[in-house]
Amino acid sequence: MSDSGRDIVVAHTSDVHVEHDYATPLNKGDGAKPLAVALAGARGAGADVVLLCGDTFDCHRIPAQLAQRVGDLVREAGLPVVLLPGNHDPAIEDAIWDAGGLREIENLHILGVNCGERVCFPRLDLEVWGRPHRDYGDMIPLEAPPDWRARRRIAMAHGHYEPVPDRSIHPRAAWLIGDEEIAASGAHYLALGHWNRAVKVGEGPTPAYYSGSPDYARTINIARFRATGGVEVWRHPLDWR
Repeated sequence: MSDSGRDIVVAHTSDVHVEHDYATPLNKGDGAKPLAVALAGARGAGADVVLLCGDTFDCHRIPAQLAQRVGDLVREAGLPVVLLPGNHDPAIEDAIWDAGGLREIENLHILGVNCGERVCFPRLDLEVWGRPHRDYGDMIPLEAPPDWRARRRIAMAHGHYEPVPDRSIHPRAAWLIGDEEIAASGAHYLALGHWNRAVKVGEGPTPAYYSGSPDYARTINIARFRATGGVEVWRHPLDWR
């Protein structure tokens, strides 16, 4: 049965940075606590889909048991999760994606790893697209957007926003995202990662938001796609108890 005739709710977070050296002692032995809190917040907000917009892991040198913990959290969330590899956890060979059975989790769509660069949810009439980081070098996160097929369209990008990027300057911030690229994406919501703070960016009509990291922003973003059209975005507070 299709749910395309009702509002749908998408939860968006990024830069969770699961790791074991700093985050584990900080969170009383649980290096994945920020992810657990964010997923609980998504469930509490009634999300249909969760977006993890880059740097879910701080690096690829994560103990297997911590990767397993992440996998368990995603399974227990009971929601489709779309994960975009970022500059800390790119889609390279011999990566964290090969640990903890992450590739095989049915509700986890890792762009560029266990699926392509876009995921379609026909029941929701929703399509999610993102260009994963495939190495540690520079890239253009919103390059070559797809030929969209669904009525509701979300682009994910992990990088640094500048209104008018100048890629000829070196050294400079890498992974640049500009207003023209945002407008050309064709998305109805642009989910951004790479900044720890939550903020709306861009000068055009496309709603483009950084969610910030959950432990810094203390919130996740919620994008409600109205059945009648349009997207409403707000920050949903997280419970850290």
